[in-house]
Amino acid sequence: MTDTIAQDVLQSLAEENGTPCYVYFIDVVMRQAELLREAFGRRFKISYAVKANPNSALIQRLRNTVDALDVSSTGELRRALGAGWAPDRISFTGPGKQASELIEAVGAGIGSIVIESMAEARALDGVAAQAGTKQPIMVRIAPAAVPRGFGVRMAGRPSQFGIDEEQIDEAVDKIRSLEHLDLRGLHIFSGTQCLNEQSIAENLEIFIGLFQRISNDHDLSPQKLVFGSGFGIPYYEADRSLGLRAIAGRIVPQLDRLKSQTRFGQTALVLELGRFLVGPAGVYLTRVINMKRSRGVNIGVCDGGMNHHLAACGHLGSVIHRNFQMFKVTPSVRDAETAPYDLVGPLCTSIDTLARNVAMPGLEVGDVIAIRSSGAYGLTASPIHFISHNPPKEYLVSLHDGQSRVEDISEY
Repeated sequence: MTDTIAQDVLQSLAEENGTPCYVYFIDVVMRQAELLREAFGRRFKISYAVKANPNSALIQRLRNTVDALDVSSTGELRRALGAGWAPDRISFTGPGKQASELIEAVGAGIGSIVIESMAEARALDGVAAQAGTKQPIMVRIAPAAVPRGFGVRMAGRPSQFGIDEEQIDEAVDKIRSLEHLDLRGLHIFSGTQCLNEQSIAENLEIFIGLFQRISNDHDLSPQKLVFGSGFGIPYYEADRSLGLRAIAGRIVPQLDRLKSQTRFGQTALVLELGRFLVGPAGVYLTRVINMKRSRGVNIGVCDGGMNHHLAACGHLGSVIHRNFQMFKVTPSVRDAETAPYDLVGPLCTSIDTLARNVAMPGLEVGDVIAIRSSGAYGLTASPIHFISHNPPKEYLVSLHDGQSRVEDISEY
């Protein structure tokens, strides 16, 4: 898909259906999945983390694109089942699973529940006993170290995620003694949003070392090893796309050595990720509804902002606000002068700011702005009910032979 085709689709959609809205290009999602498979020589199965974007229509489309889903609540589990996913292709991760959620997940026949603490293991054992079943599980490990370069670190410090590496041996022994749990694999997800290939490779090496050491020490032949990728996507102007082949060049030989060992010969290696798959596929469209000049600054007031796209306003894991990559969809007047603008949303708060000092050609009332890399952690990660504006529409676009097909997949 070229930028020209995408811009034509976005312009038509904004004119015909209005703004604000999210637009997801499903072809980009499929391309991202194929890039992963090709880079690693299809050594990894791919699991999609539903929390990145839980839209039901998108989840349904992913049934033939990825191998598995990971959910973090029974709300996401219900969406997955409603979208036609078989329960045995679903895992359930998260540090705060409630008793009612464990009961529902076991009752649904979910493929595996990822244990993040001994207390959770004991609770799940009781639920499985009451259900008269032996529940397949994986154990999540929190490594003692996480390389630099990850946007959010979920290990290497006190963390609610997983069982600390320092405690894992005792925990594995205790978990294996629980009669109604069936330990089938190990899981690590220790960092997110990394664009440094060497840091990611080093992190995956840590995973391989831990998986191998724990399996050997406890005589495990795991059915599944889950590698939480942490693969980042370019959000800001200075960002570049991740070099998958550089990571694969360092990691593939180690994966092959791992698989050559008898106990790992039948083990499925799973790459779990969400942002990398759907983030680049999404665009947020918002329209300039007012222009003003305040103390020497040009300000464009838009019909959507922080209430729809918290991350673009710099309030989702960012310390310093940086402008997302964005562009004007509306054609510019010939020879329009490029000037700096602050772009703000419609909310009654000064933190509702989409961009500061962003260069745009001749911005006017009615112009439509597209914010890139908006397919993950967008609408459902934002305070959509703040000040009670209408939620944005969501559209799914597929391209075939130069023609686009647009579906309204709005859920709110």
